[in-house]
Amino acid sequence: MELNGVAELPEIRPGDDIAALITDRADLEPGDVLTVASTIVSKAEGRMADLEDYPVSGRAQEIANQIEEIAGEEKDPRFAQAVIEESSELLIDCPFLLTETRFGHICPNAGIDRSNVPDHDLLLLPRKPSESAERIRSGLAERGIEDVAVVVTDTCGRPFRHGQTGVAIGWAGTPASRDWRGEADRDGHELGVTVQSVIDELAAAANLVTGEGAGGTPAVVVRDWEFGNHEGSDELFRSVDNDMIRQALREWRFDG
Repeated sequence: MELNGVAELPEIRPGDDIAALITDRADLEPGDVLTVASTIVSKAEGRMADLEDYPVSGRAQEIANQIEEIAGEEKDPRFAQAVIEESSELLIDCPFLLTETRFGHICPNAGIDRSNVPDHDLLLLPRKPSESAERIRSGLAERGIEDVAVVVTDTCGRPFRHGQTGVAIGWAGTPASRDWRGEADRDGHELGVTVQSVIDELAAAANLVTGEGAGGTPAVVVRDWEFGNHEGSDELFRSVDNDMIRQALREWRFDG
């Protein structure tokens, strides 16, 4: 498997055609997977905002006050308001905000970024990242580049581990996971629970190439990777009914 960053992409502006910008700079082939950082997808879709865009509700002020009191970390209530508006549920509101975005991704602060946003305060995640991935994929097809999967990525921390890793938040042209259940391991035992989140693994691998900070490369071409002869699934985010951790968090309260 090869991973190559798409070099010399310009600063993305609202309305920019990401598919066109990438095809001008990368030699894509059928079977490739193109990973695209959510940062540039959001910029192309005009998902920038300013703190003054968010009149503060009583709930946002309460959250900001509580975090400042308990965690000793100042929280702008306007930022808390932005997080509320970008979330379908607040799973934790102190000592930090852990939220479910409106498209099902669980992450701190609804994935809102306060860096790499020229002329604005905030960069919001794409509204519907899988639809964004499909638009990019369609744009590639319009330029004669067929059979290329697209994965929209972000970086996210994980429970019980330090640091962030790349994760998928949207995808098109490939299943989200491959299902090994019913297949045999090396000893001939039937696998009963193994479902591999391949788009998360592709996102994490690509993140090694994209890097972080000012020198980051927001798009990566993955070549010579095959899904294989497995069943596929488009399930990525657990439903509430079978997510025991989310159910437990609904009953949990921070006692600082």
